[in-house]
Parts: sequence; structure tokens; C-alpha cells
Amino acid sequence: MEPILHEWGSLLLRWTHIIAGMAWVGASFYFMHLDASLKACPDIPPGKGGEAWEVHGGGFYQVKKYLVAPAFLPEDLAWHKWQSYATWITGFFLLIWIYYYQSSIYLIDPAVMNLKPFAAFAIGMGGLAAGWIAYDQLCRSKLGDNPTAVGAIVFVGVVLAAYLFQQVFSARAAFIHTGALMATIMSGNVFFVIIPNQHKVVAALKAGEVPDPYYGKTAKLRSSHNNYFTLPVVFLMISNHYPLTYSTPYAFVIVALALVAGTVIRYFYNERHSGRGDKAWCWLVAALCVVIAIFISATTTPAGRVALGLPPLVTPAFAKSGPPVVVPDEVQNIVMGRCSMCHAAEPLYEGITIAPRGVLLDTPEAIARNRPLILVQAGLTHAMPPNNITEISEEDRAVLKAWGLGK
Repeated sequence: MEPILHEWGSLLLRWTHIIAGMAWVGASFYFMHLDASLKACPDIPPGKGGEAWEVHGGGFYQVKKYLVAPAFLPEDLAWHKWQSYATWITGFFLLIWIYYYQSSIYLIDPAVMNLKPFAAFAIGMGGLAAGWIAYDQLCRSKLGDNPTAVGAIVFVGVVLAAYLFQQVFSARAAFIHTGALMATIMSGNVFFVIIPNQHKVVAALKAGEVPDPYYGKTAKLRSSHNNYFTLPVVFLMISNHYPLTYSTPYAFVIVALALVAGTVIRYFYNERHSGRGDKAWCWLVAALCVVIAIFISATTTPAGRVALGLPPLVTPAFAKSGPPVVVPDEVQNIVMGRCSMCHAAEPLYEGITIAPRGVLLDTPEAIARNRPLILVQAGLTHAMPPNNITEISEEDRAVLKAWGLGK
């Protein structure tokens, strides 16, 4: 039952995470658009707010923004914070559920660094915490008064984090941890800075006082970072389904390209909604980033290098530790004969350029590491191979199931 429950747990956590993320991103995009669309309003002093008229669902909406206390301020204000908190909480548990609960499959790659599960956990959690602390202290420093400098340093820091994660974790885990770091920064901004500052501003307005401009200034800086982080984070989170993005020695460069592309796309829409015109060059920059990313992935995969007439890449050997891996001959024969033509460093099946999901099943060590995956995908279900294209028999599936269950 454990593999089945684990699969369902993964599905439910991912589902909840996506729903929460949709709500958070939707609210963020809406308020960025709303702020940029505000026009002067007769009953609000100039520079102290504005209004926007909108139409949706057969009705008309008049939305007003006050930077000073309105004549009436209700107690039951709607605080847009739980979308952020729920996204981070579900994402954190999803990270634990998939990457740490099955660390030998998804987190640890002996060809990169032969870590013990606890060491991998400490590095991963420590990296997320250290990344947030470094970012937060940077924003609170004197450099916080220079948004351009802060943005440049944050960009370099995220790319550096991607590179460092790549030196210790599997390629897939390194990519997802980079996205998790950025998401931690985003949610940390909401929890530790934006919402507390808004509470202080509301308290000051209710007391008839003028709020300290510092609170609005710092919240605005963090909000702008969240705005520009959104698209790159979404890219990194869905990338685990596309091994071409992370199965390259230059995955950290693809992270940098995703940061640039996502940032300029958000800048385009921010400028458009503010009425400052369409900056067409943003799309040219984003397109160039995509082309470079495709070139990198094509020239660092076996099929791409063959097509370009380049010498094959040297695949690192598995780090050896402890007794030799023993996989029953019958299991090896089934996997090698029915699975490894796709799940190999250099896939032989026509049309497959890189192992699906980055899963390799071409050595006894790799087969042993992916035992739980083989059990779920080919033993308990008929999910793999797709349409049973390699014609695994029911007898073969029974062998894989028994081995996967330890029978």
C-alpha cells in the first residue's frame, strides 16, 4: 500500500500547491495591473490614490485606492496573504514528500556527490534558509536604497545558488531547489515584510497619523521583486517535466536565461498597463534567451551532439561506496530489454533525445536506485512503457512487482 499512498499523497499535494499558486499569482498580477491603471479621482487628493473602472462578468466595478485614511475604514479588511502562505507551505511539504522522502531517487545523484540522506537534507534546508537571510539582509542594508544594485546582486545570487545546488544534488533536484529558494524569498517577503508593514500603515491611518514612508517604500521594493520573480519561478517549477532544461552541465546558465526572459516579459506588461507604451524589445530579449537555452540543451545532449557532429559527452561514473549493488539477473534482463532503450544516457529509441524525466535505467546501480519508480510505473500500474511499446508481458510485470515489493 505504501507506494500507492505515496503516489496519491504526491498528487494531492501537487494539486493543492498549484491551486494556491494560481490564487497567489492571479492576485499579484491583478494588483500590479490595478496599480498601473489608476486614474485621478475627484474625492481623493492628487498623489494620494486613484480609481479604476473595470467590467467583468456582466457587471461594472469601481475600484479606489487610498494612500491616506478614507472617511470610513471597516474593521474586516480583506488581507491578501494566505495565497502566499498556502503556496509556500504546500510547496515545502511537496518538496519533502518527493525529494526528501525518496532522496535516493530524486535528490541524491552518486555521480555528482554521494551524500547521506541527512546530509542532503541539511544542505537543502540550509541553502533555502541561508538564501532568504542573505537576501533579506541585502534589502535592509544601505544598498536597499538602490533598487538597480539590489536587483543585479539578487540575479547573481540566484544564479550562484543554482550553480552550487548543481554541485551537490541531482540535476533535477538542483533546478527545483533553485525555484524553491526563489519561492521562499517571495513568501518570506509577504510574511516578514509586506504584511507587517501594511499592518503598521493601517494602524497609523486609523489613529489619524501619517504613516512612516519607510514602510511603504520597503514593501514596494519587496513587491516588485516578487512581481519579477513570478514567471522564472513558474518556469523552474514546471521544468522537472522537461529534462532538457536541467540535464546539462550548464543548467545554471538556463536559470539565468529564465530569469532574464521572465523579468523582461513582466516589465513589458508593467509598462503597458502603466500607459507608457509597448516595449517591443522585451520580446526580442526573451526570444533570444529561449534560443540560447535551446542551443545549450541541444549541444549538451547525446542526440543533439551527434546531429551537430560534436564528440560525445563523457558521462560521469557512479560513485562507489559499500558493497556492490545486486539486482537479480531476471530483473536486469527485463529492464535492459524493455526500458533502457529510452532510459539511457544515449537513448536508442527513435525520437527520444534524452531519458524521459531524466531517469536512467542502463546500469545495475541506476536500476537499484529507481526501484520504487519501477514498481509504481511498471509493476503496480501499466504506465510504462507508454502504450506498452516494448511489449512487457504480465509475467515480466509480476517479476518487477515482486522485486519492487521486496518479495
